[in-house]
Amino acid sequence: MSTGKRANWQLPPGVSPGTWDYVQSDHIAEEYDEFFAASPLFNVDESIVRGVVQENDWVIDLGAGTGRSILPLARRGFPCVALDLSLPMLRVIEEKSRQEGLNVECIQANMVELDAIADCSFQYAICLFSTLGMIRGRENRAAAMAHIRRILKPGGKFVLHVHNFWHSLTDAAGRVRVLKHLLTLPFRRADERGDRYYPYRGLPNMFLHTFSRRELKRLIRDAGLQIERFIPLQTGGGGELSRRWLLPGIRANGWVVVCRRDEAS
Repeated sequence: MSTGKRANWQLPPGVSPGTWDYVQSDHIAEEYDEFFAASPLFNVDESIVRGVVQENDWVIDLGAGTGRSILPLARRGFPCVALDLSLPMLRVIEEKSRQEGLNVECIQANMVELDAIADCSFQYAICLFSTLGMIRGRENRAAAMAHIRRILKPGGKFVLHVHNFWHSLTDAAGRVRVLKHLLTLPFRRADERGDRYYPYRGLPNMFLHTFSRRELKRLIRDAGLQIERFIPLQTGGGGELSRRWLLPGIRANGWVVVCRRDEAS
């Protein structure tokens, strides 16, 4: 896939102009580990993944970034595939793998277009740090989820993280942002509820879709996956939400969801 600027009609399905700039950026990849070194979410989702990935079978990380989730699994001896649209990110994984003598296969691909990956290839799939939310368009996210189910073996597990749209209601600035978003949404036909555009690390127009709890559960079930654990996260992603019975659809910063493909499907 070539690099550089593209017109909107030239972009891959589900990729916004801001996301295209993100995946082409060398500095984003080179500074990624340092920028997120203190992120509490990484400890939380890595702990969940560690508990899910148990059998010695293939694992694919969809949106692998610089390898912070897939490399620990490779160190444990699991056969691993790192998939990302960002070639600079994959180059970082390749260099880390070379230095540690790890065998991680890297694939540059768009999650919406995984036709080249065979059915039932993986026992485990992970898609963390709201990578699914970087896909623009409901139909494109559904296509990505359909691929994930397809490439999982029967009984295979999938671990997913996304951010919560309604969490913004927990602070004054967020309430203003949500109100403005909902009032202007009817005049922005290309956008959906939960779509956000914002400056990010030198990029002027980063895109992220944030989910409601109902939307996320419907997306998972429509893909033909069963929900085993639905874990609401506290603000900052530093652990599971306390008092989960109290307005979790608003108080949760996001969710980590453990899903399963049925044995018989």
